[in-house]
Amino acid sequence: MARDLIGYGGQWPDLRWPNGARLAVSVAVNLEEGAEQQVGDGDPQSERMGEVLSVVPAGVRDMGQEQIFAYGTRAGIWRMLEALEQHRVPATFLMCGRAVQRAPALARAAVAAGHEAAAHGWLWRPHADYASRDAEAADLARCAEAIAQATGQRPRGFFCRGAESAWTRGLLLEQGFRYTSNAFDDDLPYHDPAHPGLLVVPYALDSNDMKFFHPNGFVRAGEMVDYVADALAVLLAEAERGRPRLLNIGYHLRIAGRPGRFRAFEGVLEQLAALGGRIWLARRAEIAEAFAAAVPPAAFTGTASTTRP
Repeated sequence: MARDLIGYGGQWPDLRWPNGARLAVSVAVNLEEGAEQQVGDGDPQSERMGEVLSVVPAGVRDMGQEQIFAYGTRAGIWRMLEALEQHRVPATFLMCGRAVQRAPALARAAVAAGHEAAAHGWLWRPHADYASRDAEAADLARCAEAIAQATGQRPRGFFCRGAESAWTRGLLLEQGFRYTSNAFDDDLPYHDPAHPGLLVVPYALDSNDMKFFHPNGFVRAGEMVDYVADALAVLLAEAERGRPRLLNIGYHLRIAGRPGRFRAFEGVLEQLAALGGRIWLARRAEIAEAFAAAVPPAAFTGTASTTRP
């Protein structure tokens, strides 16, 4: 597979988003709780990453970790849905299939509030670790079906934990997906020349509340608010110079849904709402379609500068 280290090469398309702004902003909320690996759910191991690293021995049920995740769906989601409604911010909910199957009412509530349902894998796991194409295809279809059954909305977009497999993008096309977000390499969507018809809507791990769970990341809620403000300032300045941009901001129910971190969510929503028409707040499927309508595949395909097997 070719690595493209050039991308747009400093020559971006003359793109304005549907409201006339040059900067689009995507707020993504991850719904993973109940789909993380837990021995108590029959998985071979339990997820180790939570408020602290798990100290429960491998192969033993970790009820504390289960409860840390359950906070997101029992309490965090309602706090976050209320804030999204209050500030009139549309979001994309990245939904794991097993989480939706276990709590379909939560997925329905998000979609009923006007948010997009996108696929986040059957389990909260990297798709790069699938041993076969057939196994990945089955889980991808299983995830999409669970979301469709719960919400009435078939997901058009996909993002998994970690990285895709060599098969993922081909499977996405086969199963009718429009875009993938497993990309951290640009400030603008792009076409995947190896998979015509599939758009890449990049995601970001820096403007993401997962950094509260990582060393040298965010500690106080205001740190994330300030970080996003800095990102907005840089991208707005570039947008004013005619350069189209996309900012991705990611959240998790069990992380930013906690009272001590909730201002990291609400404070950013306040900033976004205050910017008005200077930005285009949109769901990821809308961003994909707006980009596709404005930038034909042949216009900017990128040039692979370095390859690896």
